[in-house]
Amino acid sequence: MAEKLLEIRNVTKRFGGFHALTDVSLHVEKNERFGLIGPNGSGKTTLINCISGALRNEGGSILFAGTEIGAMPAYRRTRLGIARSFQIPKPFTSMTLLENLCIPLEYTAHAKSHGADVASEAMEILDQIGLADRADKLPADLTQIDMRKLELARAMAAKPQLLISDEAMAGLSANEVDGILEILFKLNEGGITIIMIEHIMRAVMSFSERIVVLDAGEKIAEGTPDEVVNNKEVERAYLGE
Repeated sequence: MAEKLLEIRNVTKRFGGFHALTDVSLHVEKNERFGLIGPNGSGKTTLINCISGALRNEGGSILFAGTEIGAMPAYRRTRLGIARSFQIPKPFTSMTLLENLCIPLEYTAHAKSHGADVASEAMEILDQIGLADRADKLPADLTQIDMRKLELARAMAAKPQLLISDEAMAGLSANEVDGILEILFKLNEGGITIIMIEHIMRAVMSFSERIVVLDAGEKIAEGTPDEVVNNKEVERAYLGE
């Protein structure tokens, strides 16, 4: 039986009288490629904010590697092995690409090595992501696709077991989408479990081994990409009656 890395049990999140999540339950297996989809306002971002620690759920429980993390601050969840990228990249704008990676390597990931070793490790990540030749550049010098790569590299520098990729491909061309997919496949092959939140269905369907669909804060479907595509509830959520 596959090992569960993340378990969401009956999670509820409210904003005043508005229920953003209602009794959502799902699990993600170790080393799985997992898709989380749903129309705008379905609760996807609220759920990953609850997982990463940006928000606290009012009901239910969140377990990571068997440990309840619902009351933990975000930095402790990161140190346990949860990292996320953001749809809108948020680098340190006054720092070079290399320096942007040294920060999580030195502090978040508890690197015990000296500065030169951290810089060497940061260069390895930049090389893996295809940005080694721009290590001394500032984020403002990057194209949109390279900014998305830097955002993934910063998450990788936290040495996660679980990477939550939040719309890393939004606004990219078809070729650029393929480039990000290639990076995510390589990360998964290297042992990182990945949750993909994405509106580009081609990307989600080709990447995910299993998909959960949210609508209006509730889970309405779960299964393989083929099962989800052919689910009438999913069709209704995206296209209406």
